[in-house]
Amino acid sequence: MCGVVGIVGRSPVNQPIYDALLVLQHRGQDAAGIVTCDDDGRLHLRKDNGLVRDVFNNHHMQTLTGNMGIGHVRYPTAGSSSSAEAQPFYVNSPFGITLGHNGNLTNAGELKHELFATDRRHINTDSDSEILLNVFAQELLRFIDNGLTPDSVFDAVERVHQRARGAYGVVAMIAGRGMLAFRDPQGIRPLVYGSREAEDGQGLEWMAASESAALESLGFELERDLAPGEALFITPDGEVYTRECAENTRLTPCIFEHVYFARPDSVIDNVFVHRARMRMGTALGEKIRREWPDHDIDVIVPIPDTGRTVALEMAHELDIKYREGFIKNRYIGRTFIMPGQTKRQKSVRQKLNAISLEFRGKNVMLVDDSIVRGTTSREIVLMAREAGARKVYFASAAPPVRYPNVYGIDMPAAHELIAHGRDEDEVCEAIAADRLIYQDLDDLKAAVWRGNRSIDEFDCSVFTGEYVTELPDGYLDQLAAARADGVKNTPVAGEVLDLANKK
Repeated sequence: MCGVVGIVGRSPVNQPIYDALLVLQHRGQDAAGIVTCDDDGRLHLRKDNGLVRDVFNNHHMQTLTGNMGIGHVRYPTAGSSSSAEAQPFYVNSPFGITLGHNGNLTNAGELKHELFATDRRHINTDSDSEILLNVFAQELLRFIDNGLTPDSVFDAVERVHQRARGAYGVVAMIAGRGMLAFRDPQGIRPLVYGSREAEDGQGLEWMAASESAALESLGFELERDLAPGEALFITPDGEVYTRECAENTRLTPCIFEHVYFARPDSVIDNVFVHRARMRMGTALGEKIRREWPDHDIDVIVPIPDTGRTVALEMAHELDIKYREGFIKNRYIGRTFIMPGQTKRQKSVRQKLNAISLEFRGKNVMLVDDSIVRGTTSREIVLMAREAGARKVYFASAAPPVRYPNVYGIDMPAAHELIAHGRDEDEVCEAIAADRLIYQDLDDLKAAVWRGNRSIDEFDCSVFTGEYVTELPDGYLDQLAAARADGVKNTPVAGEVLDLANKK
């Protein structure tokens, strides 16, 4: 999962893009990048491995001049974690284009071959984002005989939708010409935009981002989500154009955004994430009352942070005490997106510390957003036992995760998922819990659907194995090999570049 942002302003955008990336940091901790465009059409790029605060210093910020720019935070879904794959990416023809991408192309291999064999374009990394950039650049060349116009940009995006398969929320910038944002025809990955009054009072500034929380934090008013297949183009003067660039679109967003990835203060496809998670907790409470009416739960304890909202509503529904039983070390990253199983296991106990007073002699229900590999869940159950819990139960706000994700979430090969090939009793035993409660899929979908009935369906492929786009033959096997723990390369040094505009 990655985070993207683009801003067209009336004053320097380096600081607001940096601030927006801090808000989106939860979507990726592997690498960060910003590219800006100055009045002369020159592009300025800084990207490297690491957190936003570590990638950019005062010198870097001073070089990122211009009133238009895009930014990206990344975590690796497959292959290398080298900073060579940090985004945004750049190509010099036509005009000079940079692009940042959240998602995953399922036909990247086919597109890479086409780009080389037919278009004579060289792809220098293993990133599908570089492939997507080159596809767009090549298609744009077809429509600029009479110069670059919003229609020519939208025509190129239409061709991208025809060629690319998978999920993508994209921000791009054409040097000196404008900022572009577009969303895949299934609306799998989120993308929103909005505006604010410029400080000089001389017009509006515009922003697109993966989540509305990034807009709100900078004082931008949310306009709306981009529709599936829709593209947004904003000129340096602030002229705004939109067009739906795909046929037969359907809104099938990834439901895991609401379970785990998105910030609770974000609104995605007109659904308040916080309220959706509240409804998940209510549904879990109702399930326990229905299936386990004689439970002996003494206290409900969330696994911070995403389990908190669910646990609160679950405790309210069951009229059981809610207690904060774990203290979180804020300086340890999210274990889910740390590469390597050894690092994940070690970081759990660095990340959380149990308050023994809340566990000693009690039957404790732990609540988390999901169970993926099961490594973290087992370690936390054992921590609760060591803190003195008499019994440890576990509730998941999501159904069993049994299949890999192909749309940009680093969920591993099926055999690495603890629920794959196991029933609920076997998963319960594997994580050392006394009882395990999973959310029902229908209840999960209802929790999100209630916020927006116009959503056609959800991508629930990690639970069902049913993917909303067609997958190439053998794709899941190839993906499993690419995502295996230990395959990622050693990071290399970052880069600071001035990219001259080639007009």
